[in-house]
Amino acid sequence: RPSPPHMTPQRKTASTPRIRTLIADDEPIARRGGRLLLERDSGIEIVGEAAGGVEAADLITRLRPDLVFLDVQMAGCDGFETLRRVGPEAAPVVVFVTAYDEYALRAFEVNAVDYLLKPYDDVRFAAALDRARDLVMRKRNDIVDNRLTRLLEHIEGGPPCTILDFG
Repeated sequence: RPSPPHMTPQRKTASTPRIRTLIADDEPIARRGGRLLLERDSGIEIVGEAAGGVEAADLITRLRPDLVFLDVQMAGCDGFETLRRVGPEAAPVVVFVTAYDEYALRAFEVNAVDYLLKPYDDVRFAAALDRARDLVMRKRNDIVDNRLTRLLEHIEGGPPCTILDFG
């Protein structure tokens, strides 16, 4: 049976790197479910999984994923504390995943791109992933634009720049 249009695997081209994604949830079944849905998409690379907030903060810092599916309530520290530990400059695009709707407003206050309420279905997950993908791509384009601007300033005799800053 063919995949519904919203779950059709994305075609990866040589010019479009895969979205490096981390799954952070203290429930093994939830991590597995998210992994299975993400593995359907060839544009996604799962770079790691965390079972708690402290581990998630460490993996985000070390692996620098583009996107994280982050549970709100986890052992060690919650998803909000995880993001605080990482800091706003290093924070990836975030989709919060939780069984509790009372954290939705706070999630958007920390710039989450979406808020998935457990249990979610494939359609809702796909919508969250599409929103996250769009934001990751916009961030990548902004980085390229900034590098090109610095390069042009350098060529035109503007202030010296660091052209190869990949941060």
